[in-house]
Amino acid sequence: MYSVLICDDEPDIVSALKIYLTSPDMKIFTAGNGREALDILEREEIHLILMDIMMPVMDGISAMVKIREKSNIPVILLTAKSEDSDKILGLNIGADDYVTKPFNPAEVIARVRSCLRRYLQLGGNVRRDDETLKNGGIELDDREKRVMVDGEKVNLTPTEFDILRLFMKNPGKVFSPRDIYREVWHDSPLGSENTVAVHIRHLREKIEINPAEPRYITVVWGQGYRLKP
Repeated sequence: MYSVLICDDEPDIVSALKIYLTSPDMKIFTAGNGREALDILEREEIHLILMDIMMPVMDGISAMVKIREKSNIPVILLTAKSEDSDKILGLNIGADDYVTKPFNPAEVIARVRSCLRRYLQLGGNVRRDDETLKNGGIELDDREKRVMVDGEKVNLTPTEFDILRLFMKNPGKVFSPRDIYREVWHDSPLGSENTVAVHIRHLREKIEINPAEPRYITVVWGQGYRLKP
């Protein structure tokens, strides 16, 4: 059973999302602002949050900062098409993805399922591969969902883990941002460049000694990214 928290101050949006997501394997919680969402997280085991940005009492960005202090739980932002700066800000502080209003029901369901799958895999609830991948000082244990860099454990979000695994399974191969989005999010890569770039930057900050001069994930100008073999 998955537990999903919908946090939005507009009752019509909350009702629509509940209709989209209601299924036998999904338990839905709701909150009207970031403060209420944090209170629910203290009481309940939540697997994913759908978070609006503009809300009273505590907005979605402030709530996300608090959430990321303690948890790597997936957060999908609920944004308007005109809120591009808010999307980037949200991704910069740890959002996994976003959906724009008005929602496409199929898109919402697909993104929620994709994020849940990555989160549960990283937590060890679901296993796919039993292999350990190595590249230089990086060791990725796919069975235990653990990453070590130069002997030190690195805490990655589910999205960061999947991006790193994609690279480590294909050392030297160049992936465009669209390729990465398609492989990791399993969704249409339309407008994916900024989302991927932000997650790559976060990943570099965690695995590189100097992210400005990366040893591992490098840019191939005009094409994309690759992991040095």
